[in-house]
Amino acid sequence: MRAWLLDAPLPAFTGTGFAGHDNRSECMTAIDFAAFVDRLATVSGEAILPFFRTALGVENKAGTGAFDPVTAADRAAETAMRTLIRQTFPGHGIIGEEFGSERTEAEYVWVLDPIDGTKSFISGMPAWGTLIALTRAGEPVYGLMHQPFTRERFSGDGYASRYRGPAGERALRVRSCARLADAILMTTSPLLMKPPDRAAFGKVEAAVRLSRYGGDCYAYCMLAAGHVDLVIETELKPYDILPLIPIIAGAGGIVTAWDGGSPKAGGRIAAAGDARVHEAAMKVLNE
Repeated sequence: MRAWLLDAPLPAFTGTGFAGHDNRSECMTAIDFAAFVDRLATVSGEAILPFFRTALGVENKAGTGAFDPVTAADRAAETAMRTLIRQTFPGHGIIGEEFGSERTEAEYVWVLDPIDGTKSFISGMPAWGTLIALTRAGEPVYGLMHQPFTRERFSGDGYASRYRGPAGERALRVRSCARLADAILMTTSPLLMKPPDRAAFGKVEAAVRLSRYGGDCYAYCMLAAGHVDLVIETELKPYDILPLIPIIAGAGGIVTAWDGGSPKAGGRIAAAGDARVHEAAMKVLNE
């Protein structure tokens, strides 16, 4: 997946900017970059957790006949992250699910999904997380998924990925899976797919060993951790997938659009831990 990432390594932060920038008032070390992303995750988690498994109000962002929930927790978390980014990196852009875009022409743009898996969140289920990506010139160079309830963080830069949580800290690596017939497949729900896409997904589902529903961002992290072999989704937005691309790639996986192109725009996505399973699934999806 390095094809979708910058060839050069992520530059070091220098205060409120990156090394090489002319703004001498922006000065921070490379180690502080990881600390800053952790701060973003921490402030978002602190905003979200007081709402989890409570009788919080839910609004529907979708039109008649659809349900796209948003809660005060989503908005509070994104507000907290935007505030910290603006204070620390005032020249950076931000794209967020709840409050739109600002300075998208900037070289560095943060992409935020405060709660990916809001339907799980409002159901009291833990399969949700906060997604944070940093893009440079439109390419995702760093991604993090934070689940504050389980106290887990999955991060990657396209070259390496790591897990940190109650079980300790370790490198993430996808597992080998040579045949579609041996694969474990995940999707959030086939009901979210349009009928032609649902039919194509159904053909892949019929060919795998096991399929499970309801993962949202967690499914992609389980792929990176070597527990799942294939994730197939549709109707994704850029903020749903951009933070996950460096995590999957860093763990040795592959993620593309169904047509084999870049996944950066979202839409129909296929991610796999083994290129052989990815190729087999793509053949079925595009029959």
